[in-house]
Amino acid sequence: MKYSKEEVMQYVAEEDVKFIRLAFCDVFGKQKNISIMPDELPRAFEHGIAFDASAIAGFGDEAHSDLFLHPDPETLTWLPWRPEHGKVVRMFCFITDPDGKLFECDTRSLLKKAVEDAKNAGYTFSFGAEQEFYLFELDEKNMSTKIPYDQAGYMDIAPEDKGENVRREICLTLEQMGIRPESSHHEEGPGQNEIDFRYAEALAAADNVMTFQTVVKTVARRNGLFADFSAKPLAEAPGNGFHINCSVKPNDNLKDRERMVAGILEKAIPMTVFLNPTEQSYERIGQMKAPRFVSWSRENRSQLVRIPAASGEYRRAELRSPDPAANPYIAFALMIWAGLYGIQNDLALPAPVDLNLYRADEATTKNLKALPSSLESAKAAAAADEWIKKRIPEKILNLYCKK
Repeated sequence: MKYSKEEVMQYVAEEDVKFIRLAFCDVFGKQKNISIMPDELPRAFEHGIAFDASAIAGFGDEAHSDLFLHPDPETLTWLPWRPEHGKVVRMFCFITDPDGKLFECDTRSLLKKAVEDAKNAGYTFSFGAEQEFYLFELDEKNMSTKIPYDQAGYMDIAPEDKGENVRREICLTLEQMGIRPESSHHEEGPGQNEIDFRYAEALAAADNVMTFQTVVKTVARRNGLFADFSAKPLAEAPGNGFHINCSVKPNDNLKDRERMVAGILEKAIPMTVFLNPTEQSYERIGQMKAPRFVSWSRENRSQLVRIPAASGEYRRAELRSPDPAANPYIAFALMIWAGLYGIQNDLALPAPVDLNLYRADEATTKNLKALPSSLESAKAAAAADEWIKKRIPEKILNLYCKK
Protein backbone atom coordinates (compact mmCIF):
# COMPACT_ATOMS: atom_id res chain seq x y z
CA MET A 1 0.00 0.00 0.00
CA LYS A 2 1.22 3.48 -0.87
CA TYR A 3 0.51 6.06 1.80
CA SER A 4 0.08 9.84 1.60
CA LYS A 5 1.53 12.15 4.26
CA GLU A 6 -1.91 12.49 5.83
CA GLU A 7 -2.39 8.73 5.89
CA VAL A 8 1.01 8.27 7.54
CA MET A 9 0.05 10.73 10.27
CA GLN A 10 -3.23 8.89 10.79
CA TYR A 11 -1.52 5.47 10.87
CA VAL A 12 1.00 6.66 13.46
CA ALA A 13 -1.77 8.05 15.67
CA GLU A 14 -4.08 5.03 15.41
CA GLU A 15 -1.56 2.16 15.50
CA ASP A 16 0.34 3.05 18.69
CA VAL A 17 3.53 3.98 16.82
CA LYS A 18 6.24 5.29 19.14
CA PHE A 19 9.29 5.45 16.85
CA ILE A 20 9.70 6.36 13.19
CA ARG A 21 12.91 5.30 11.49
CA LEU A 22 14.03 7.53 8.65
CA ALA A 23 16.16 5.29 6.44
CA PHE A 24 18.68 6.04 3.70
CA CYS A 25 21.94 4.57 2.46
CA ASP A 26 25.44 5.77 1.82
CA VAL A 27 27.03 5.83 -1.64
CA PHE A 28 27.97 2.15 -1.40
CA GLY A 29 24.50 1.02 -0.36
CA LYS A 30 25.05 0.57 3.38
CA GLN A 31 21.78 1.35 5.08
CA LYS A 32 21.60 4.04 7.76
CA ASN A 33 18.76 5.49 9.80
CA ILE A 34 17.74 7.95 12.47
CA SER A 35 14.72 7.43 14.73
CA ILE A 36 12.31 10.25 15.56
CA MET A 37 9.30 10.44 17.85
CA PRO A 38 5.78 10.88 16.46
CA ASP A 39 5.63 14.55 17.49
CA GLU A 40 8.51 15.25 15.08
CA LEU A 41 6.75 13.78 12.05
CA PRO A 42 5.08 17.02 10.84
CA ARG A 43 8.48 18.75 10.91
CA ALA A 44 10.06 15.85 9.02
CA PHE A 45 7.49 16.15 6.23
CA GLU A 46 7.61 19.93 6.03
CA HIS A 47 11.26 20.76 6.57
CA GLY A 48 13.21 17.50 6.82
CA ILE A 49 15.32 16.18 9.68
CA ALA A 50 18.93 17.35 9.84
CA PHE A 51 21.84 14.97 10.34
CA ASP A 52 25.63 15.16 10.44
CA ALA A 53 26.80 14.13 6.97
CA SER A 54 30.48 14.46 7.89
CA ALA A 55 30.23 11.19 9.84
CA ILE A 56 29.23 9.26 6.70
CA ALA A 57 31.99 8.43 4.23
CA GLY A 58 31.63 10.42 1.03
CA PHE A 59 28.77 12.61 2.23
CA GLY A 60 30.68 15.67 3.39
CA ASP A 61 33.22 17.09 5.82
CA GLU A 62 33.06 19.17 8.96
CA ALA A 63 32.87 22.39 6.92
CA HIS A 64 29.77 21.23 5.01
CA SER A 65 28.12 18.76 7.32
CA ASP A 66 24.38 19.51 7.41
CA LEU A 67 22.03 17.49 5.24
CA PHE A 68 18.29 16.86 5.59
CA LEU A 69 16.22 13.68 5.39
CA HIS A 70 12.78 13.93 3.77
CA PRO A 71 10.64 10.81 4.34
CA ASP A 72 8.83 9.31 1.37
CA PRO A 73 5.36 8.51 2.75
CA GLU A 74 4.73 5.88 0.08
CA THR A 75 7.39 3.67 1.69
CA LEU A 76 5.85 3.42 5.16
CA THR A 77 6.05 -0.05 6.68
CA TRP A 78 6.13 -1.40 10.20
CA LEU A 79 8.98 -3.53 11.52
CA PRO A 80 7.40 -6.82 12.64
CA TRP A 81 10.35 -7.84 14.80
CA ARG A 82 9.87 -4.79 17.05
CA PRO A 83 7.20 -4.74 19.84
CA GLU A 84 3.55 -4.68 18.79
CA HIS A 85 2.78 -2.16 21.53
CA GLY A 86 4.79 0.94 20.85
CA LYS A 87 5.34 0.00 17.21
CA VAL A 88 8.33 1.00 15.14
CA VAL A 89 7.79 2.00 11.51
CA ARG A 90 10.20 2.89 8.75
CA MET A 91 10.20 5.21 5.73
CA PHE A 92 12.92 5.62 3.12
CA CYS A 93 14.07 9.17 2.54
CA PHE A 94 15.37 11.56 -0.06
CA ILE A 95 18.30 13.75 0.98
CA THR A 96 18.72 17.48 0.36
CA ASP A 97 21.26 20.19 1.02
CA PRO A 98 20.23 22.98 3.43
CA ASP A 99 19.04 25.06 0.45
CA GLY A 100 16.58 22.32 -0.55
CA LYS A 101 18.56 21.06 -3.55
CA LEU A 102 18.76 17.28 -3.93
CA PHE A 103 22.05 16.00 -2.55
CA GLU A 104 24.24 14.71 -5.39
CA CYS A 105 25.30 11.59 -3.45
CA ASP A 106 21.72 10.53 -2.72
CA THR A 107 21.56 7.40 -4.85
CA ARG A 108 17.81 7.00 -4.31
CA SER A 109 17.34 10.36 -6.05
CA LEU A 110 19.68 9.15 -8.80
CA LEU A 111 17.39 6.20 -9.48
CA LYS A 112 14.36 8.46 -9.41
CA LYS A 113 15.98 10.57 -12.14
CA ALA A 114 16.59 7.48 -14.27
CA VAL A 115 12.94 6.46 -13.80
CA GLU A 116 11.83 9.95 -14.92
CA ASP A 117 14.13 9.80 -17.97
CA ALA A 118 12.55 6.50 -18.95
CA LYS A 119 9.03 7.82 -18.39
CA ASN A 120 9.76 10.86 -20.55
CA ALA A 121 10.89 8.48 -23.30
CA GLY A 122 7.68 6.46 -22.95
CA TYR A 123 9.03 3.46 -21.02
CA THR A 124 8.70 1.86 -17.60
CA PHE A 125 11.35 -0.52 -16.28
CA SER A 126 10.63 -3.17 -13.64
CA PHE A 127 13.09 -5.25 -11.65
CA GLY A 128 13.06 -8.49 -9.73
CA ALA A 129 15.91 -9.39 -7.40
CA GLU A 130 17.49 -12.72 -6.59
CA GLN A 131 20.04 -12.40 -3.80
CA GLU A 132 22.09 -15.22 -2.31
CA PHE A 133 23.50 -15.26 1.20
CA TYR A 134 25.34 -17.58 3.55
CA LEU A 135 24.26 -18.48 7.08
CA PHE A 136 27.21 -18.87 9.43
CA GLU A 137 27.35 -19.89 13.08
CA LEU A 138 28.25 -17.32 15.75
CA ASP A 139 31.07 -17.70 18.28
CA GLU A 140 30.78 -17.27 22.04
CA LYS A 141 31.01 -13.47 21.61
CA ASN A 142 28.20 -13.47 19.01
CA MET A 143 30.65 -12.69 16.25
CA SER A 144 30.49 -14.43 12.89
CA THR A 145 32.54 -17.51 12.26
CA LYS A 146 33.06 -18.99 8.81
CA ILE A 147 31.39 -22.20 9.91
CA PRO A 148 28.38 -22.83 7.62
CA TYR A 149 25.06 -23.55 9.30
CA ASP A 150 24.74 -26.76 7.27
CA GLN A 151 26.44 -28.81 4.56
CA ALA A 152 23.42 -29.10 2.27
CA GLY A 153 23.54 -28.58 -1.50
CA TYR A 154 21.31 -27.12 -4.18
CA MET A 155 17.59 -27.42 -3.34
CA ASP A 156 18.27 -30.06 -0.68
CA ILE A 157 15.61 -30.55 1.98
CA ALA A 158 15.59 -31.01 5.74
CA PRO A 159 17.23 -32.42 7.71
CA GLU A 160 20.28 -31.75 5.51
CA ASP A 161 18.94 -28.24 4.85
CA LYS A 162 18.91 -26.62 8.29
CA GLY A 163 17.98 -23.20 6.92
CA GLU A 164 14.39 -23.89 5.87
CA ASN A 165 12.85 -22.53 9.08
CA VAL A 166 15.00 -19.40 8.86
CA ARG A 167 13.90 -18.85 5.26
CA ARG A 168 10.28 -19.43 6.29
CA GLU A 169 10.56 -16.75 8.98
CA ILE A 170 12.19 -14.37 6.51
CA CYS A 171 9.42 -14.89 3.94
CA LEU A 172 6.64 -14.41 6.49
CA THR A 173 8.30 -11.24 7.78
CA LEU A 174 8.63 -9.86 4.26
CA GLU A 175 4.94 -10.58 3.63
CA GLN A 176 4.01 -8.64 6.76
CA MET A 177 5.97 -5.70 5.33
CA GLY A 178 4.19 -5.81 1.97
CA ILE A 179 6.93 -7.59 -0.01
CA ARG A 180 5.89 -10.72 -1.91
CA PRO A 181 8.44 -13.55 -1.85
CA GLU A 182 8.10 -15.88 -4.84
CA SER A 183 10.39 -18.74 -3.91
CA SER A 184 13.12 -19.80 -1.50
CA HIS A 185 15.57 -22.67 -1.44
CA HIS A 186 19.00 -23.87 -0.39
CA GLU A 187 21.73 -22.86 -2.82
CA GLU A 188 24.82 -24.79 -3.92
CA GLY A 189 27.22 -23.66 -1.21
CA PRO A 190 27.23 -25.04 2.35
CA GLY A 191 24.90 -22.84 4.38
CA GLN A 192 24.03 -20.82 1.25
CA ASN A 193 20.44 -19.73 0.64
CA GLU A 194 18.39 -17.78 -1.88
CA ILE A 195 15.03 -16.01 -1.66
CA ASP A 196 13.48 -14.40 -4.74
CA PHE A 197 10.71 -11.82 -4.60
CA ARG A 198 8.20 -10.49 -7.08
CA TYR A 199 9.20 -7.83 -9.56
CA ALA A 200 8.25 -4.17 -8.99
CA GLU A 201 8.86 -0.83 -10.63
CA ALA A 202 12.41 0.40 -10.18
CA LEU A 203 12.27 2.57 -7.05
CA ALA A 204 10.11 0.13 -5.09
CA ALA A 205 12.30 -2.77 -6.25
CA ALA A 206 15.47 -1.10 -4.95
CA ASP A 207 13.76 -0.27 -1.65
CA ASN A 208 12.74 -3.94 -1.44
CA VAL A 209 16.36 -5.04 -1.84
CA MET A 210 17.41 -2.79 1.03
CA THR A 211 14.54 -4.10 3.17
CA PHE A 212 15.33 -7.70 2.23
CA GLN A 213 18.91 -7.54 3.47
CA THR A 214 17.79 -5.95 6.74
CA VAL A 215 15.15 -8.63 7.30
CA VAL A 216 17.54 -11.48 6.47
CA LYS A 217 20.23 -10.17 8.82
CA THR A 218 17.71 -9.51 11.61
CA VAL A 219 16.00 -12.92 11.37
CA ALA A 220 19.35 -14.70 11.13
CA ARG A 221 20.61 -12.99 14.28
CA ARG A 222 17.37 -13.88 16.12
CA ASN A 223 18.16 -17.50 15.27
CA GLY A 224 21.73 -17.26 16.53
CA LEU A 225 23.25 -16.98 13.04
CA PHE A 226 25.08 -14.47 10.86
CA ALA A 227 23.83 -13.71 7.34
CA ASP A 228 26.73 -12.95 4.98
CA PHE A 229 25.91 -11.16 1.71
CA SER A 230 29.53 -10.60 0.64
CA ALA A 231 30.57 -11.66 -2.85
CA LYS A 232 32.80 -14.60 -1.88
CA PRO A 233 32.45 -15.61 1.77
CA LEU A 234 34.23 -18.96 1.31
CA ALA A 235 37.17 -19.30 -1.09
CA GLU A 236 36.34 -22.87 -2.09
CA ALA A 237 32.56 -22.43 -2.42
CA PRO A 238 30.25 -20.54 -4.82
CA GLY A 239 30.02 -16.78 -4.40
CA ASN A 240 26.86 -14.84 -3.67
CA GLY A 241 25.08 -13.48 -6.73
CA PHE A 242 22.63 -10.59 -7.08
CA HIS A 243 20.82 -11.67 -10.24
CA ILE A 244 18.77 -8.76 -11.56
CA ASN A 245 15.72 -9.48 -13.71
CA CYS A 246 14.75 -6.52 -15.86
CA SER A 247 11.74 -5.91 -18.09
CA VAL A 248 10.50 -2.89 -20.04
CA LYS A 249 7.00 -1.72 -20.86
CA PRO A 250 5.30 -1.46 -23.25
CA ASN A 251 6.29 -5.16 -23.17
CA ASP A 252 4.52 -6.22 -26.32
CA ASN A 253 7.39 -4.92 -28.41
CA LEU A 254 9.98 -7.66 -28.88
CA LYS A 255 12.26 -5.23 -30.71
CA ASP A 256 12.49 -2.91 -27.70
CA ARG A 257 13.33 -5.83 -25.40
CA GLU A 258 16.15 -6.84 -27.71
CA ARG A 259 17.42 -3.26 -27.90
CA MET A 260 17.30 -3.03 -24.11
CA VAL A 261 19.48 -6.13 -23.76
CA ALA A 262 21.83 -4.83 -26.48
CA GLY A 263 22.25 -1.60 -24.51
CA ILE A 264 23.02 -3.43 -21.28
CA LEU A 265 25.62 -5.58 -23.06
CA GLU A 266 27.14 -2.48 -24.68
CA LYS A 267 27.60 -0.74 -21.32
CA ALA A 268 28.37 -3.79 -19.18
CA ILE A 269 32.12 -3.19 -18.87
CA PRO A 270 32.03 0.45 -17.67
CA MET A 271 29.11 -0.40 -15.35
CA THR A 272 31.00 -3.24 -13.66
CA VAL A 273 32.57 -1.30 -10.79
CA PHE A 274 29.09 -0.30 -9.62
CA LEU A 275 27.75 -3.84 -9.90
CA ASN A 276 30.82 -5.47 -8.34
CA PRO A 277 32.30 -2.84 -6.01
CA THR A 278 34.67 -4.83 -3.78
CA GLU A 279 37.97 -6.66 -4.17
CA GLN A 280 36.16 -9.85 -3.20
CA SER A 281 33.74 -9.34 -6.11
CA TYR A 282 36.48 -10.33 -8.56
CA GLU A 283 37.18 -13.58 -6.74
CA ARG A 284 33.64 -14.54 -7.78
CA ILE A 285 33.58 -13.30 -11.40
CA GLY A 286 34.10 -16.10 -13.92
CA GLN A 287 33.63 -18.92 -11.42
CA MET A 288 30.77 -21.20 -10.41
CA LYS A 289 28.00 -19.64 -12.52
CA ALA A 290 29.29 -16.07 -12.25
CA PRO A 291 29.90 -14.87 -15.83
CA ARG A 292 33.15 -13.51 -17.24
CA PHE A 293 32.28 -12.68 -20.84
CA VAL A 294 29.96 -10.08 -22.37
CA SER A 295 27.48 -12.41 -24.02
CA TRP A 296 23.87 -13.51 -23.90
CA SER A 297 21.77 -16.57 -24.57
CA ARG A 298 18.42 -18.09 -23.75
CA GLU A 299 18.24 -20.16 -20.56
CA ASN A 300 22.07 -20.46 -20.44
CA ARG A 301 23.48 -19.67 -16.98
CA SER A 302 27.05 -19.25 -18.21
CA GLN A 303 26.18 -15.97 -19.95
CA LEU A 304 26.21 -12.39 -18.70
CA VAL A 305 22.59 -11.94 -19.76
CA ARG A 306 20.16 -14.84 -19.76
CA ILE A 307 16.67 -14.75 -21.25
CA PRO A 308 14.73 -17.21 -19.05
CA ALA A 309 11.93 -19.33 -20.42
CA ALA A 310 8.78 -17.32 -19.64
CA SER A 311 5.79 -15.70 -21.27
CA GLY A 312 3.55 -12.67 -20.91
CA GLU A 313 4.27 -10.41 -17.94
CA TYR A 314 7.11 -12.73 -16.84
CA ARG A 315 9.29 -12.04 -19.90
CA ARG A 316 12.53 -10.54 -18.69
CA ALA A 317 16.28 -10.38 -19.08
CA GLU A 318 18.47 -11.60 -16.24
CA LEU A 319 21.79 -9.84 -15.60
CA ARG A 320 23.99 -12.35 -13.76
CA SER A 321 27.21 -10.48 -12.98
CA PRO A 322 26.24 -8.28 -9.97
CA ASP A 323 26.80 -9.35 -6.39
CA PRO A 324 24.95 -8.24 -3.23
CA ALA A 325 27.60 -5.64 -2.36
CA ALA A 326 26.17 -3.47 -5.17
CA ASN A 327 24.06 -0.43 -4.29
CA PRO A 328 20.70 -1.37 -5.88
CA TYR A 329 19.75 2.25 -6.56
CA ILE A 330 22.86 2.78 -8.70
CA ALA A 331 22.61 -0.68 -10.30
CA PHE A 332 18.99 -0.20 -11.39
CA ALA A 333 19.60 3.37 -12.55
CA LEU A 334 22.48 2.29 -14.79
CA MET A 335 20.47 -0.62 -16.20
CA ILE A 336 17.62 1.76 -17.07
CA TRP A 337 19.95 4.19 -18.78
CA ALA A 338 21.76 1.38 -20.60
CA GLY A 339 18.44 -0.08 -21.72
CA LEU A 340 17.29 3.33 -22.96
CA TYR A 341 20.62 3.75 -24.76
CA GLY A 342 20.00 0.53 -26.63
CA ILE A 343 16.40 1.41 -27.48
CA GLN A 344 17.04 4.99 -28.56
CA ASN A 345 20.09 4.09 -30.62
CA ASP A 346 18.38 1.12 -32.25
CA LEU A 347 21.18 -1.22 -31.17
CA ALA A 348 21.11 -4.67 -32.72
CA LEU A 349 21.32 -7.61 -30.36
CA PRO A 350 24.44 -9.64 -31.19
CA ALA A 351 24.14 -13.33 -31.96
CA PRO A 352 23.54 -15.50 -28.89
CA VAL A 353 26.37 -17.61 -27.56
CA ASP A 354 24.76 -21.00 -27.06
CA LEU A 355 27.73 -22.62 -25.36
CA ASN A 356 28.79 -23.41 -21.82
CA LEU A 357 31.41 -20.69 -21.43
CA TYR A 358 32.71 -22.21 -18.19
CA ARG A 359 34.00 -25.13 -20.24
CA ALA A 360 34.88 -23.31 -23.47
CA ASP A 361 38.51 -23.15 -24.59
CA GLU A 362 40.43 -19.97 -25.45
CA ALA A 363 39.82 -20.42 -29.17
CA THR A 364 36.08 -20.25 -28.51
CA THR A 365 36.19 -17.17 -26.25
CA LYS A 366 38.96 -15.12 -27.89
CA ASN A 367 36.49 -12.96 -29.83
CA LEU A 368 34.30 -12.22 -26.80
CA LYS A 369 34.82 -9.16 -24.64
CA ALA A 370 35.58 -9.98 -21.01
CA LEU A 371 34.40 -8.21 -17.88
CA PRO A 372 37.14 -6.53 -15.81
CA SER A 373 39.12 -9.12 -13.89
CA SER A 374 40.03 -6.88 -10.95
CA LEU A 375 38.60 -3.94 -9.03
CA GLU A 376 41.35 -1.68 -10.36
CA SER A 377 40.57 -2.50 -13.99
CA ALA A 378 36.84 -1.98 -13.31
CA LYS A 379 37.59 1.43 -11.79
CA ALA A 380 39.68 2.39 -14.81
CA ALA A 381 36.93 1.34 -17.24
CA ALA A 382 34.32 3.47 -15.46
CA ALA A 383 36.60 6.48 -14.99
CA ALA A 384 37.43 6.58 -18.72
CA ASP A 385 33.88 6.18 -20.00
CA GLU A 386 32.08 9.33 -21.19
CA TRP A 387 28.64 7.68 -20.98
CA ILE A 388 29.21 6.91 -17.29
CA LYS A 389 30.51 10.42 -16.62
CA LYS A 390 27.31 11.95 -17.99
CA ARG A 391 25.09 9.87 -15.70
CA ILE A 392 26.95 9.29 -12.46
CA PRO A 393 27.62 12.47 -10.43
CA GLU A 394 31.29 13.31 -10.26
CA LYS A 395 31.47 12.92 -6.49
CA ILE A 396 30.00 9.39 -6.63
CA LEU A 397 32.23 8.44 -9.58
CA ASN A 398 35.33 9.64 -7.71
CA LEU A 399 34.39 7.63 -4.62
CA TYR A 400 33.99 4.43 -6.64
CA CYS A 401 37.05 5.00 -8.82
CA LYS A 402 39.58 6.41 -6.38
CA LYS A 403 42.87 4.58 -6.20
